[in-house]
Amino acid sequence: MLINTGTLRTLYVAFSAAFKDGMGAAPSNYARIATYVTSSSKSNEYGWLGKFPKMREWLGDRVVNGMAAHGYAIRNKPFELTVGVDRDDIDDDNLGIYTPLMKELGQSAGEHPDDLVFSLLKLGNSTLCYDGQFFFDTDHPVINSNGVVESQSNWDNNGGSGTPWYLLDTSRALKPIIYQERKKPHFVSMTADTDENVFNRKEYIYGVDSRCNVGFGFWQQAYGSRAVLDEASLVAGYTAMTARKGDNGRELGFKPTLLVVPPALKFAAMKLVSATTLANGADNVMRGLVEVLDDSRLA
Repeated sequence: MLINTGTLRTLYVAFSAAFKDGMGAAPSNYARIATYVTSSSKSNEYGWLGKFPKMREWLGDRVVNGMAAHGYAIRNKPFELTVGVDRDDIDDDNLGIYTPLMKELGQSAGEHPDDLVFSLLKLGNSTLCYDGQFFFDTDHPVINSNGVVESQSNWDNNGGSGTPWYLLDTSRALKPIIYQERKKPHFVSMTADTDENVFNRKEYIYGVDSRCNVGFGFWQQAYGSRAVLDEASLVAGYTAMTARKGDNGRELGFKPTLLVVPPALKFAAMKLVSATTLANGADNVMRGLVEVLDDSRLA
């Protein structure tokens, strides 16, 4: 193949199309547990998370409530993935081996939000959220109806050392995790004869870059456990979430909608909430309680 500007432009268009096909084919679950937020700066502040007041009867002037400033920010990070194409392969018209590679490049970029979101959920016991505590913790500070600070837990206090599983309320505008995007994945290339990679190594470079990051929203919308996933532990987690109150005794009204598990717990989870009857023939009162979402990144 004669290599010139036109040839390289045509090649870029073909590789870019394969990249986009890969992006579109990437399976994605992250939007089920994370809220998508666009960003226009290096970081976004989420200091308003947490202490939101209750509605009150309007008597006299409005009462302006100052939002608690927690100083919680999500700073965007740069990400990239780059591959090289040997000039000799272009010269020999041996390009069929690279089209699947570009598609894989696109799929990797498309899966990146899921990688970030589910990896963060898995690290919830060691990653801070807006109140300065780990997202999954036993002592989140909450002001009770008497104005006294007390501790609330969104982690199974009974311990256990089994495979972790999570209950999430994803029905609200803000989900338990925030996926923040500053720059969408962008396909780029270095193919000019004067580029160092071409001049020194006869290698054309193609890659993708983006800017984004993830962080936690309301810990109150989540519950985690390492207890054996059975009816008793699921009922305990469900009850704990629905009984939870916010500052000053505010009714939060959170109710789990998703049971999020690694693949190892998928069938146990499905049996709990999908089976019509139990082994003894009795009706399964847990049927339809929540949906099950399994993701290999939690393994």
